[in-house]
Amino acid sequence: MHKSSPHKSYKQKLDKHKLLALDLDGTVLNSQHTISQELVEAIKQVAQHTHVVIVTGRHHVAAKPYYDLLGLSTPIICCNGTYIFDYQNDTVIQENAIDKEIAAEFITLSQAHDLKMVMYVRDAMLYSRARPIEYMEALLTWSQTFPESQRPNIQKVDDFQHEAQISEYVWKFVVEGEVNTFAEIPFVKENFNGERSWIDRVDFAATGNSKGNALTRYIEPLGISLEQCVAIGDNHNDISMLKAAGLGIAMQNADDTVKSSANLITPKNNDDKTGLATLLQDLFSVH
Repeated sequence: MHKSSPHKSYKQKLDKHKLLALDLDGTVLNSQHTISQELVEAIKQVAQHTHVVIVTGRHHVAAKPYYDLLGLSTPIICCNGTYIFDYQNDTVIQENAIDKEIAAEFITLSQAHDLKMVMYVRDAMLYSRARPIEYMEALLTWSQTFPESQRPNIQKVDDFQHEAQISEYVWKFVVEGEVNTFAEIPFVKENFNGERSWIDRVDFAATGNSKGNALTRYIEPLGISLEQCVAIGDNHNDISMLKAAGLGIAMQNADDTVKSSANLITPKNNDDKTGLATLLQDLFSVH
């Protein structure tokens, strides 16, 4: 039976925990895509004595405003474990990007299947000018609320093939439409890890990429064990890290598959007063 508040045995266990891995959307972010002031303060307090790392499906350019708000200086794990990025030095620490030839074939196949597509490259999120995706239009509008020097790089493009070839890295693709048949194509199954991010939308990254695998690699040079990690998330792409961490915590707004993969359940991401901020303060003894 999962609990909505930490059991004493978990508190005792957490005395030796050294790292907090946090998902963004649906976890740290509420449904308005903002972070409550209570949670901002709680995370900042935890970060004073615990290694805090964001582990997200987002591109680093789309995670940066929240990273800055939380005052973090640690690297970030992006695109469901595809790469680890260091904002301080604008460098890629580790990566398992999509091979350029495989990316080219993926683009050809997705267009043949009449799918809308987003492509994440080294420093930008790219989507089609001719066939825009609604959520990317919303992201573009959101990005334009920031000063130009801090603006997440989101662009409309005309030729995905050209953009893939000139970019240093292709991180992942997001496709929208009739994705079930597409995901079963042998080439796609062989070369990509597909994770559903909406009813008709799937994220495709290189095979082997997952939040759990990336977290495992991330902690190696830190001398921290998985048993010393706490991971918090709400979606299917979080399951691997919830299972890998010594303590996996799912949000109440997660579905039952995600919750069944966790040791603990915390209130919904919109519960500012009794939610994640309170749990973090309790678990990490910060007030």
